[in-house]
Amino acid sequence: MPPRRRRTPAPQLNEAARLADQLQAAGYTKRDIARIINRDPSLVSQFYTKYKGAAFVTALTHVLTAVQTAGITDTTELASIAAQHITRRTTAAGTKARVRTKAVLITPTGTGTGRAGAQAIASGSARLRPLIAEAARQGLRMAFTVRMAKTSYLHASGSRTDSPGIRRDVIQRADHTEERSYGSAATGGFDAADFAHRVDQAGGDVTAAVHQWLVENGSIRPDAHITHLEIRTWRPR
Repeated sequence: MPPRRRRTPAPQLNEAARLADQLQAAGYTKRDIARIINRDPSLVSQFYTKYKGAAFVTALTHVLTAVQTAGITDTTELASIAAQHITRRTTAAGTKARVRTKAVLITPTGTGTGRAGAQAIASGSARLRPLIAEAARQGLRMAFTVRMAKTSYLHASGSRTDSPGIRRDVIQRADHTEERSYGSAATGGFDAADFAHRVDQAGGDVTAAVHQWLVENGSIRPDAHITHLEIRTWRPR
């Protein structure tokens, strides 16, 4: 008779994961928690998989207290509370560790490009937000390209009804998706400041802001799912 396999006990949650669980029980998503601590949602997942998050325990504790005792629910206000209790870790040499971020490249002519694939889309294309914010600060114009299932668009490929007066470039993919571009330097594009405002209203979610614009302009179905997104900027003449 073969020996019985011993069950490996489930690992206990670390303190950061335990606090994150309590915030999720209060109605917040992992993405919300990531916004509150001003980090990528993947880090919140690593509270559970790689037992990270020790540096955020104090901040999350104060946030949870604010939710449970003070009744504060706004993520922006909770982020302000968390920021007061987040400090960068120190290196072995005793210096403050650098926070790894991708540089936002906008040339002196105002040209800038940022792309977000499926994984970044899932986290709201947060990497594109600094590009749009900087473009707004410099008074630039912008355009964007979205990719989604063909059936998500309300108008046929190249239709002039699809946001008339702007560029209608279409690229059809073998997986039954289409890329469509909206705005260009030739047509004037869009005011980056307007889109920056939209992104702020969407809680920093660039994908949601672009999706809402497309719905408002009658270009896509409300349940459409953007799979890829590209933002382009330039300086108006």
